[in-house]
This record gives sequence, structure tokens and C-alpha cells, in this order.
Amino acid sequence: MSKTAKIVILFVVVIAIGWGIGKYTSAPSASEEEGTVVSDGSALQGQPDASAEPSPVASVNPDEQDQETSGNNTGAEGSPAATADPEENDSGDTATNPTSVVTNKPGTPDSGNNVAELTAAEPESMSVMVNKQYKLPDKYKPSDLVYPNVRFLFSEKIEKRMMRRTAAGALEEMFAGAKKDGIQLAGVSAYRSEKTQTRLFNNYVDRDGEEKARTYSAVPGHSEHQTGLAIDISGSDGKCAAESCFAGTPEADWLASHAAEYGFIIRYPEGKQSITGYKYEPWHVRYVGKEIAASIAEKGITLEEYFDAVPVSN
Repeated sequence: MSKTAKIVILFVVVIAIGWGIGKYTSAPSASEEEGTVVSDGSALQGQPDASAEPSPVASVNPDEQDQETSGNNTGAEGSPAATADPEENDSGDTATNPTSVVTNKPGTPDSGNNVAELTAAEPESMSVMVNKQYKLPDKYKPSDLVYPNVRFLFSEKIEKRMMRRTAAGALEEMFAGAKKDGIQLAGVSAYRSEKTQTRLFNNYVDRDGEEKARTYSAVPGHSEHQTGLAIDISGSDGKCAAESCFAGTPEADWLASHAAEYGFIIRYPEGKQSITGYKYEPWHVRYVGKEIAASIAEKGITLEEYFDAVPVSN
């Protein structure tokens, strides 16, 4: 073999050896290792791949976002909540923090809101606000109505004998407390459905006219009796039941002095008609819980004032 041939063979062998070493020592590309194609590295930089189908993203309604951050529910404008007084908080007065979450403050005549048609967002709350301004949801009926074991002026187990369970228990305790003090109380009318309230209100309008009827009877949907938390009370003899002459009786005086001890308030106190929208009703008590009741009784205010609600008119 000639010298030139040997040199050519040696050159070929060197090239072959070098090629083999390079093949088996170099790292695989991303496409070879994972079976994917890397185009411009955008996916590695946290950018979306234009070829991939995007995941659905929940759209945020600005109103709903405001509800979560501010506590307002604009879909169903709710009962007002107590406005905490810093001084009262410092003194440990927890009655300014009711169990219900206030979802909306009432509107004012200047705000453009229809202040007569705000709907309570939490009708099941023990401190729900129901008045001429705040109404219950259409056809609302409490889910826990029971018959309290107390004396009524009638024996039938009918609608107006029922109350919500918690309020019924408190009523039983209050009647027992009154009895210990020598006061015999009797129930006159408790829960009242929207249908019943409609019939009663229409009858009052036919008799006295709407303007006068509104001073002592609630428009359907705006009655506290529909909450199952309110009850009209009289003496066991039934005299002056739900009438102005009940004021000043031993039973009325006892209720005014002791109702708050059991979580009840005189809902329409004397001299507050410009705030509550109703004339004085010493027989109408409303369950709100002991903390709120104690605060209202101590300050001599109404539920509207406690919640810093806009006063209602007739």
C-alpha cells in the first residue's frame, strides 16, 4: 500500500472517530426529549402559547366586587346594620355588633332611591329591619315557625299563634317572668302571612282611608308580624287588647320595664312616630336578642335609631 493511501485511510478514521464522539456526548434538544416544539422560548418566559386553548377566566362584575369589599348587596338591598360607636366599643358594648350583617344603608329622598321599597337581604336574621322603608322578600315565610307554650286569648292553633323558634322560647321565659311578678300576660297576635296582612290592610283602607290606615297598619310585605319575631300582647283578661287604652295598665308597664331582659323591645314607643312611622303601640313587642334590646332600652331609642337608619314618614 502506498504512503498516500495510508494517509487517506488514517484521515478517514480520524474523522469517523470524531463524529462518533460528538453524537454520543451532546445533550438532546427539548423537542427530542419531550416531544414538544419550542418556537421562540415564550412559554419559558411565562407567556401563553398562542397555539394552546386558553383556560376560561371568570369575569368579575364590578357591582359584585363592590359587594364583597364593602358588604353591600345591591341585588337585594338589605336591612341596615348598627353603626359602631368607637366610645361604645371601647367600653365593651357588644350590642353595637348585631348578628346580622348589614348589607346596605337606607337611601334618602335626595339620593334617588325608592326608600319605600328596599328589600331585606337577610330576612332570617333576628335583627332584620322591617318598616315602611324596608320590606320582606315577596311571599316570605319563616322556616322555623312553632307554637309557643304561652297563654293566648284564643285556643285554636292557627297562624297568628306562631312565632319563630328562638323568639318563641324567649316569649315563654318572659311570660314566666311576668307571672312571678304577679302579671298575667296573654298573646293577641303573632305571626301574620303576607296574604293575611293584605286582607287586613285593605279592610282598614276601606274603613279609614289609606292615609290613616298607614299610621297603624303596615302595607303588605312591610309588617313585622310577617317576620315571626313580633307579637301583640295584652293582659289575660283581654281588655284593651291592641288598643290605646292598654297604655298605663300593669301589663304594659311591666313590658316596658322588663321586655329587654328577654330580648324584646317595645317596637313603636311613645313620641317616636316621626321615626318609626307608627303611632305608640305599647302592646307590640319585637324580638331582637338581649344585647340589642338592652342597648335600645338603655338609650331610649328605636330600632331605626340603633341602626342609624333614615327616619321614615307616614
